[in-house]
Order: sequence, then C-alpha cells, then structure tokens
Amino acid sequence: MPHMRSKYLLCLLLILVSYSYAQELDDNFTEDENEIIDSLLNEDGLDDLLELARLKSDFIAISFDYNNDTYFSGRDIGIDQFNSTPQITYLNSSGFFANISSMYYEKFQPKWDFVSVTVGYGDRFGKNNQFRWFAFYDRYFYSDPDSNPFKNAVNTGIEIENKSRTLGTDITMSYLFGSEGSIQFVSTSYGEIKLLEKGNNQFKLRPELRITVGQQTIQLARTFTFRDREITVYEENNDFGLVNTQLYIPFQYSLNNFDLEFGYVFNIPSALEGESNLSSNSNFAVSISYLFGL
Repeated sequence: MPHMRSKYLLCLLLILVSYSYAQELDDNFTEDENEIIDSLLNEDGLDDLLELARLKSDFIAISFDYNNDTYFSGRDIGIDQFNSTPQITYLNSSGFFANISSMYYEKFQPKWDFVSVTVGYGDRFGKNNQFRWFAFYDRYFYSDPDSNPFKNAVNTGIEIENKSRTLGTDITMSYLFGSEGSIQFVSTSYGEIKLLEKGNNQFKLRPELRITVGQQTIQLARTFTFRDREITVYEENNDFGLVNTQLYIPFQYSLNNFDLEFGYVFNIPSALEGESNLSSNSNFAVSISYLFGL
C-alpha cells in the first residue's frame, strides 16, 4: 500500500507540473520576488520560500535538482550514482506552504526511492523584518517502507539576516520518528555577492556553510575466529554528535522568473562512535527553478 501511495503521489507531482506550465500567468515579478526565485535553488530552498509571506500573492514554484554523485550525511556508501529531485511548492500569501517532491537514484532498485509531502507555516518579525520563524511537517512514503524507520518529521527553526539580506544564518531543529526516533540540528550560514546585474539578468555567488549535528546509527561488523571458524557479529551504535560539515559554492543566473544554478559541494563528515576512515568528498550540483504567480 505505501508503494502504491508513492506512485500516486509521484503522478500527482507530474500532473501539477504539467498543469502549472499550462497556465497563463504574469511573469513580471518584482525585485523581491526575483530574489525569492534565487532562494528556491538552495538546498534549504523550502525554508527560503517563506520570504514570500511578506508579498501579497500566491505562488507555485517548480524546481529540478541534479547531483552527479550521492552521499548520505556526507558519507560515501561506495556506489557511484547520480540523483535527481523534481518538486513543486505552493505558497499562500498568509505564510502557509505545501510541497511535494520525489527522489530518483541512478543505481538503486527501485530507482524512485521515496515521495515526501510537506506542509508548514512561517512569518517574519522584528525590526526591518530581519528575523523569521518557521515550522513544518514532513511525511515520507518509501518504495520499500521497511527499509527506513523514519516516516515523519516535525521541524522548527529561526533565521536572522542583515538589513540588506546579503548575510544570514538559520538554525533548524528536526525530530524524525516512525518505528524509531531521532533528533537533528542544522545550522546554515550564507552570504550573497552580486557579480553582474544588467536589466532582468543577474549573476550571483551565494556561498553556504551547513553544519549538521544529530543522532546517527552506525552498523558495525566484528569478525573473530572461534574453534577454527570465522564468525561475524553485527552490532549497531547510536551516537549523538557532529555528523557533517558542508561547504556549498553555487553560482546563480536569474532571468525574470527563471533561475539556473550550478555549484560545488564539499563534505567533511565527522566520525561518530564506531566509525573510522571517513574521508572528505565532493560533487557537482545543478538546479533549475521557475516561479508562477497566481
């Protein structure tokens, strides 16, 4: 049944994308709205969509992300494969938002690993609206539901930016639960540098530093010899600590309501109890995004 739900949700995603492209919508966005399109291309673009809450319109955003290699929590699993994520997001001017996305892996079977559905709310406050709070709920539908103990996540966080919106930091706390539970904290700091601006064309550099702290379950294999027989025992360690430090260096090109981003991702995973020989790794990422005003 969860497998069928995943198929239905994926079909819904594709239908919504097709429907959105068929609409005749106003593409003359303001400078504020164009800045939001830039935000959609970031790895935490769903949170940045809340910037739209201060605008007096509803929006649909369509995006597609591609990574030439796959790492989990910054860790190399020994399989060289690309992954891609199509997604569509709706945001109401009141601050409510909803998102549906799916993840495709080149060499996994099945290739469409899961579909996620997100609903949430957020708003800005404080002097010059430099603070933002947000909260959202995620529901995951896996093609193999028994392979992952986390089917749900509740998330909350806060962000602060400078007055010109060129520097900012947000901290998000997530509680994942299902057959098991886990907690995670993510701190993301970013800067923005405009390299070129001519008419509706913009070219930016937006470096980002992300630090992940949380619980990680590590499976250990211990082999020993007993009565001339080799025996392997598998154990699991559940440790809490620094999981990964990630540096992302993306270049963004914007034209009206369309954005193209290409960037370099560098991971420095931190060894938890039971882990060893972790090495840094990197990959390239490409994203495209289109924003429709309703």
